[in-house]
Amino acid sequence: MAWTADGYVATVTVNNFQMYRHIMTPGWTLGWTWAKKEVIWSVVGAQTTEQGDCSKFKGNIPHCCKRDPTVVDLLPGVPYNQQFTNCCKGGVLASWGQDPQSSVSAFQISVGLAGTTNKTVKLPKNFTLLGPGPGYTCGRAKIVPPTNFLSPDRRRKTQALMTWNVTCTYSQFLARKHPSCCVSFSSFYNETITPCPSCACGCENKNKCIKSDSKLLSVVGINTPRKDHAPLMQCTHHMCPVRVHWHVKTNYKDYWRAKVAITNFNYRLNYTQWTLVVQHPNLNNVTEVFSFDYKPLVAFGSINDTGMFYGMKFFNDMLMEAGPFGNVQSEILLQKDKNTFTLKQGWAFPRKVYFNGDECMLPPPEAYPFLPNSADQNLVRVSTWLCSIIFLLLVWIQ
Repeated sequence: MAWTADGYVATVTVNNFQMYRHIMTPGWTLGWTWAKKEVIWSVVGAQTTEQGDCSKFKGNIPHCCKRDPTVVDLLPGVPYNQQFTNCCKGGVLASWGQDPQSSVSAFQISVGLAGTTNKTVKLPKNFTLLGPGPGYTCGRAKIVPPTNFLSPDRRRKTQALMTWNVTCTYSQFLARKHPSCCVSFSSFYNETITPCPSCACGCENKNKCIKSDSKLLSVVGINTPRKDHAPLMQCTHHMCPVRVHWHVKTNYKDYWRAKVAITNFNYRLNYTQWTLVVQHPNLNNVTEVFSFDYKPLVAFGSINDTGMFYGMKFFNDMLMEAGPFGNVQSEILLQKDKNTFTLKQGWAFPRKVYFNGDECMLPPPEAYPFLPNSADQNLVRVSTWLCSIIFLLLVWIQ
């Protein structure tokens, strides 16, 4: 943005362009390695985690002298003179698909012992991003056309003196060796409940889990997160922090209804601004979603089979820790396409499910709830017919 006597002042902007994966508390951590012997004189809207060895400086001491600084966002409520535009959210970034305005964070940095022209400035290297854990891989910094800015009256355009971009991509396989969620199924036409696969998320914590009726849950501070972010899991056969349950609830003449429930089994973590992405061919004709917000995700122009569900603000956008309040649920009403709709061969169940951007483990196809034999299917038709009559009567009464 400006040159100084021994360096420059820059604005660093972190944009989360992921449609359905946000960066939750404790937030992002950005790091890099200086190309020369640069120092950070000051930072507004963020801070480095360590100052480093600044013993060679007298009088004015830099904010950070480390060759590989690590920067974190400031917490909400800091004094006004330490704030910067889009800063001070504790490093939490919403997903682009959920809340574009909250998916950006920024801070201002003053760099010294650096170049003072476009030709003498050396780009930092070895960028790293934690969001909040591992999984991100960052490329090299690339010089791009300078960023443009419009004046408040939008009649004058200015530009930065120099701009470079760094792109970081996320991989679930780098983040963890096991899934972080699983899916279970049930239906109105079969009493069998298809559970999550055993040890779906790994059973390494099996000997450290707590039963749901344990007296330890009454201990003060049991729900307090630890600095190492170690989970405290409820003992289950799947040992997943999160379970998504999909229930095929009702079959009407022209519509059908499914119920979705998300349960948290981690006693030390609340999921703020959670997202659930489901792939199903009938999501191209969603009639109504109850108690969740919904947004279709059209990855390809002609294919509309994926949608994102997320909590309503100030109502259920936080999935509480494991316990009596550690679940959220909703129902989905979908209009049938008579050319494709069927209850056979597990068609009514999702093809893929993602929670907070990570793919969940589904049960094997042979374990899905199956339709009863032909004799019982007549009962299904009769019950469906009766449900349709009851539904129409309720509508007529209202």
